[in-house]
Amino acid sequence: MRGRDRAGGYNPLAEGLRAYRLIAGMWIRSTLTYRLSFALTAFGGLVVTGLDFVTIMLMFSRVDVLGGYSLPEVAFLYGLSATSFGVADLVMGSAARLGTRVRDGTLDTLLVRPAPVLAQVAADRFALRRVGRFGQGALVLGYALVASDVTWTPVKALMVPGMVVCGGVIFCAVFVVGAAFQFVAQDASEVQHAFTYGGQTLLQYPPTVFGKELVRGVTFMFPLAFVNWVPAAYVLGRPYPLDGLPEGAAFAPPLVAAVCCAAAGLAWRAGLRSYRSTGS
Repeated sequence: MRGRDRAGGYNPLAEGLRAYRLIAGMWIRSTLTYRLSFALTAFGGLVVTGLDFVTIMLMFSRVDVLGGYSLPEVAFLYGLSATSFGVADLVMGSAARLGTRVRDGTLDTLLVRPAPVLAQVAADRFALRRVGRFGQGALVLGYALVASDVTWTPVKALMVPGMVVCGGVIFCAVFVVGAAFQFVAQDASEVQHAFTYGGQTLLQYPPTVFGKELVRGVTFMFPLAFVNWVPAAYVLGRPYPLDGLPEGAAFAPPLVAAVCCAAAGLAWRAGLRSYRSTGS
């Protein structure tokens, strides 16, 4: 039976993935009904998000290095950040709309359906057009991989897709925590964006241009630095953004992603339990 494990018991993960696939598939089919509109929208998103990197290129038209990093090295940080966030935004970006459902009471309709609420929230109005953001980040990352003066080894080569996957998982966890916060704050989507879109913008630039307190905060308190700053330092042959980090910190993103997922799960369950509907 669907949503059950081999022993015949209920498997919430399998059921959630199934629900997500069905709901997202419905919205994808709806989007592709108008293929030209979708193509133009996705291309427009690619161009608009690409203006961020154009800004960086304009900076380098006046300087040779930014915080000690060359253009290909900054492009590497940018590409990792944008691609990882593009994955998370595509998969989990709809969770930012949860506050609207809490305010107008339509979240109740999701609670009575026989499917995990988080899967429904994440797949709700699945926006395939967001693939443009992922594509733009992947293009910049491809340029960085070719242009960067890196002595590639098998370990470094394997770290690049690993960083994209782990970074995407970390950003997904941030989306879930932000959605859980909206159970309490309701009208807090902009606060959530400060940590999701704002965090992605922060990681586009070298850690050396920011104060040590900020770098310490996004390393230990809010571990976005493990999306790219810490592992990218190993790939680029640069020192870690903070002194005192253990030598193997560059290989910690999978562990950090797992911890972030666990924390996001706890936050989501706490938020869902606190929900009391809109009343009558």
